[in-house]
Amino acid sequence: MTEYLDASVHDTFPKALIHNAARWPGDIAMREKEFGIWNSFTWADYLGRVKTLAVGMHALGVKRGDVVAILGKNRPESIWGEVAAHALGALSVGIYHDSMNNEVAYLLTYTGATTVLAEDEEQVDKLLEISDEVPHLRHIVYFDPRGMRKYKDARLISAEDLRAMAAGRLEAHPSLFEEEVARGKGDDVAILCTTSGTTANPKLAMLQAGAFLRHATAYLRADPKRAGDNYVSVLPLPWIMEQIYAVAQPLVCRNVVNFVEEPETMMADMREIGPNFILLAPRMWEAIAADVRARMMDSTRFKQWMFDLGMKLGMKALDQGRRSKLADIILFSALRDRIGFSFLRSAATGGAALGPDTFRFFLAMGVPLRQIYGQTELAGAYTVHREGDIDFDSVGVPFDDARLRIDNPDSNGVGEIVATTDGMFTGYYKNPEASKADLVDGDWLRTGDAGYIKKENGHLVVIDRIKDLATTGLGVRFSPQFIENKLKFSPFIAEAVILGDAKPYLSALICIRFSIVAKWAEAKGISFTNYTNLSAQPQVYQLLTAEVEKVNQTLPEPQRIRKFLLLYKELDADDGELTRTRKVRRGVINDKYGDIIDAVYGGREMVPVDAVITFQDGSTSRIKTELKVVTLLAPPAHQIAAE
Repeated sequence: MTEYLDASVHDTFPKALIHNAARWPGDIAMREKEFGIWNSFTWADYLGRVKTLAVGMHALGVKRGDVVAILGKNRPESIWGEVAAHALGALSVGIYHDSMNNEVAYLLTYTGATTVLAEDEEQVDKLLEISDEVPHLRHIVYFDPRGMRKYKDARLISAEDLRAMAAGRLEAHPSLFEEEVARGKGDDVAILCTTSGTTANPKLAMLQAGAFLRHATAYLRADPKRAGDNYVSVLPLPWIMEQIYAVAQPLVCRNVVNFVEEPETMMADMREIGPNFILLAPRMWEAIAADVRARMMDSTRFKQWMFDLGMKLGMKALDQGRRSKLADIILFSALRDRIGFSFLRSAATGGAALGPDTFRFFLAMGVPLRQIYGQTELAGAYTVHREGDIDFDSVGVPFDDARLRIDNPDSNGVGEIVATTDGMFTGYYKNPEASKADLVDGDWLRTGDAGYIKKENGHLVVIDRIKDLATTGLGVRFSPQFIENKLKFSPFIAEAVILGDAKPYLSALICIRFSIVAKWAEAKGISFTNYTNLSAQPQVYQLLTAEVEKVNQTLPEPQRIRKFLLLYKELDADDGELTRTRKVRRGVINDKYGDIIDAVYGGREMVPVDAVITFQDGSTSRIKTELKVVTLLAPPAHQIAAE
């Protein structure tokens, strides 16, 4: 049995690290793949890197209460930098590596960060381009020196130079690091974590080190991991759940965190590691499921028949509460191995809802997938499915440190989910008004989500954001998210936005999954040039029409999609249409595509588009096209007359 850290004694991240390095110095704490080779770092290595960074930042003048920002992809240096900041009593704030310049400027200005730990030239360029907006930024420490020789800015410091500064400071004051760590307390705010920001700029939740570690321990009691277990870190480190999985839980249970070489190599790298547990966002689970089914399109008829048979047997067994040994032999064992899931004991999804169809697909395959639910303000997830207690409609039951209730329930028991945990935040950074608005009874958080608790098993069912629950003009109540998740189970649909609030019926804006639809089109001999051109092909519309009709057959008649169109571009976080955790910003969609939405409900068959899209590098492209509106079902009778 794993010996978990006593977070009441080792109540900060640096204290926990010192404890682990003293007791298990030679055990592997992390691996990173670079140039095709996995490089390992022991707990002693981990401590040594953190100590060097902390003392180096001390030499730069970073002090208790300052904010240190971390900007880059998931790398060991990002975690070392975060823990090093905490060692000095500074607060860490992670910034998503794909953030646009204005997003970076907003967070640096909001926090007043004086020091940024940047991964490479790409991130340094962002910081230099916004120099006029962040005059308080004094130091930019970069870890990857490639391409940096041409820069002369005085704020730039290489990691190598910082190590030299640390060596000099330690020579004069050998116990500096240990003294600074000893000054830290568990109730110190250590992490500033961005909220999802679905309606506006993100707020920053203030999270205490000790409370965060205690909540991470409660999570491990609900979903145990062992020392030496392998975890592959692919979700962005600034996200609250990756802070739990890649930073806090390893300090508590000493599992190994593995960093892939690049996002594009994730699946191949994951297969090499064979993780024991993983956390993936719903979009990633959907993409893996879509890829599996897409690969079957290229297989022989015999393999397709075997796949269909295996899935049929697996689903039947799942409905009976068991696993199909025959399905495992003919399909699932090899399939799990191919995607790197052979050694999984625990797999989780969170950050948004996962459709029940996708959930069932992986459980039938033998992947021990669990839904989790939580908020940044409560230190991430606080409910999870337990082994042998899976409910496809729910997000499981609470951890032993969490309490939740349903406020203002209706006749069906549906109301707002209100919760509290040991990891409860202390408020929003520099925003007491927002803190007051979101808290009730002192230490309970209004989640803004609608849900209910099942009487028969105590599971929490989350329906949708309260503000997103919709009612048609004819009084039909529906959850856009529920229908969207059904659509996204199709391998051909990457994103969908359900419309219909205060409208006479439901419609959908759909984005094709380009990689898979392109493969399908090539197999059919359909010529195309780019995403916009492919999505406008008549055969693609026929394909998607069939997919939407399949979903309609599973929905009550009043909630069926009557019209849809295929958007000319993918929804993108860079365009503000999605959050960095891939949640749809419905307000932005309604504003940006208002003319298209009006045309759909105005009875138009074709919608002209003349738009400019902006790429991540700042370049733009003009798109002129026409979007076809597909009518699947006739509008309600009195609406036909209006149209």
